[in-house]
Amino acid sequence: MTDTTSTAVLRRHAEHQYAEELHELRRTDRRQRPDHWELSPWAVVTYLLGGRLDNGFEVSPKYIGARRLMEIAVATLATDRGLLLFGVPGTAKSWVSEHLAAAISNDSTLLIQGTAGTGEEQLRYGWNYAELLAHGPSEKALVPSPLMNAMRTGRIARIEELTRIPADVQDSLITVLSEKTLPVPELGSEVQAVRGFSVIATANNRDKGVNELSSALKRRFNTVILPVPSSEAEELSIVVKRVAEMGRALDLPAEPPALREVKRVVQIFRELRNGQTEDGKTRLKSPSGTLSTAEAISVVSNGMALAGHFGDGVVGAPDLASGLLGAVIKDPVQDLVVWKEYLETVVKERSDWKDLYRAFRDHG
Repeated sequence: MTDTTSTAVLRRHAEHQYAEELHELRRTDRRQRPDHWELSPWAVVTYLLGGRLDNGFEVSPKYIGARRLMEIAVATLATDRGLLLFGVPGTAKSWVSEHLAAAISNDSTLLIQGTAGTGEEQLRYGWNYAELLAHGPSEKALVPSPLMNAMRTGRIARIEELTRIPADVQDSLITVLSEKTLPVPELGSEVQAVRGFSVIATANNRDKGVNELSSALKRRFNTVILPVPSSEAEELSIVVKRVAEMGRALDLPAEPPALREVKRVVQIFRELRNGQTEDGKTRLKSPSGTLSTAEAISVVSNGMALAGHFGDGVVGAPDLASGLLGAVIKDPVQDLVVWKEYLETVVKERSDWKDLYRAFRDHG
């Protein structure tokens, strides 16, 4: 079997990557823990937001944002309601979901990826058809879903992109969330959820053709809306932190870029996203894409790869230009007009951005 804790894995699960922090939190946590929780609610929030423990150990922040949002999310999971993390793409919904499951259950892998092709058996259970045909329905022939496994063990199940799942399949969650039971009529039995079980679902409000949640299903969730970073400083700190982590994880042969370069990327994203320059003096058209914080992280990381493998290892304007253009111009007609206007009226006029303007012009 593959050792998933190995540093050779491209992306380790949160419970492996931050195993030392979780161990220290468990060791020093004296507060009340709900049944089958690895940590108390207070310690889960500390794991997410970071802080210094009584023994001096430093816990790194995983989420940079309002503490109250994380307290509400964790408190929800300590009750009998599911948690729905909602917001625009790139607001760390999946990231928060993974880290919540890692801190509470020490297992973030009980995951169902929602798509238009997700069927009811992927949410509930399936069958080993060879066994089914040979011996009929039995426990041995049953193939449990991650949701069923979470119910049996009192852990957190994660459902990504809930609104991409067809509405009739979504509604198969209603009995699980309200009655905490999963009927298996073929066996004349049911699986009852063990204490500690809950569901974290994510959904974004920018998808086209999404399947609206029924009112009955909405009532089974407490919804926490994760906002885009409220200030440039907050977004900048997120990008700097994640870029440094990705650089180490991918062993990129370039140093993390100077703060000035990251700040320019973040400023471009924020100005185009908000439809105005940071000083509020110039109104701008916004492109069709979301220009999320996650995309800003990708742009800077791509710049590190270019500088490290094909440059001198120092990230500069030419290394960032192609990634920025790719992030902004999703529609080759509409977004190109938006970008050219921004380039000529904003980038060109900033005296300390001349290198960036030249890099964009050279890129074509």
